[in-house]
Amino acid sequence: MAKHEDGKLNKLLAQLPEGAVVDAAWLSERGYSTSLRSQYVSAGWLEQPARRLYRRPRGTLSWEQVVISLQTVLDFPVLVGGRTALELQGFAHYLPAHIREVHLYADKPLPGWIDHLRLGVDFRKHNSHRLFANQPITLAPTNLTSDTRALQAASNDPIHGSVKRLPWGHWEWPLTVSTPERAFLEMLDELPKHESFHQVDKLMEGLATLSPRRLAKLLHDCKSVKVKRLFFFFAFRHRHRWLLQLDPEDFDLGSGKRMLAPGGKLDKRFNITAPGDLDGQP
Repeated sequence: MAKHEDGKLNKLLAQLPEGAVVDAAWLSERGYSTSLRSQYVSAGWLEQPARRLYRRPRGTLSWEQVVISLQTVLDFPVLVGGRTALELQGFAHYLPAHIREVHLYADKPLPGWIDHLRLGVDFRKHNSHRLFANQPITLAPTNLTSDTRALQAASNDPIHGSVKRLPWGHWEWPLTVSTPERAFLEMLDELPKHESFHQVDKLMEGLATLSPRRLAKLLHDCKSVKVKRLFFFFAFRHRHRWLLQLDPEDFDLGSGKRMLAPGGKLDKRFNITAPGDLDGQP
């Protein structure tokens, strides 16, 4: 019996990398009973950062380890998107350096245990299907030992790719995030309640290297008239070269006015009301 149990432990150590997290269901599916899990916790082979959640101990648990574990070990399709993806890719350098909100986009509800983790961040959960059609979150098979640099290059499709992988941490684990093009549209969806016109405007000022082909695909797939109008409003304010390859007339921008900033100015081209002091003048 002891030999059998040793074999199961060795198998677990081979399947579950140090630092990665899994839930009780994952362990149960692989034959690890509640009592056996308790033995491993008592012996220090596993620890429990939350109820029914387990990990092999390695340093302090971070939100990146949790998300990477979801994407790889637990095979749960979820993206880091919006403001967080832009911060990770260096486009939001003027924003606070310490990430306090992590924006996650998924096509189905995230596991409930994620709300019980104390990691110093707030997870903001979004339904990606609400914003995009024809953009399901499907991740190519990978694991924590994959060549992240190769995966990153392979995901850099300038037309259809809306996700990419970033190497994270000492072992360069693959963290899957929205491309800057997708992340910016996701951030626009947060206006005006959860994002600032002024911060988004400053951010667009630095987005000189976006892919117009990827933008065109995302804009065609975007379900939100508000987001598409806002995108062109900010794009025409800063007139990066990629805008030469995008014509607002090619996209469904709906009809009627959108009051997004009470007391602001109406932009007659895109029929949205924006703050009148974006240029420093009320």
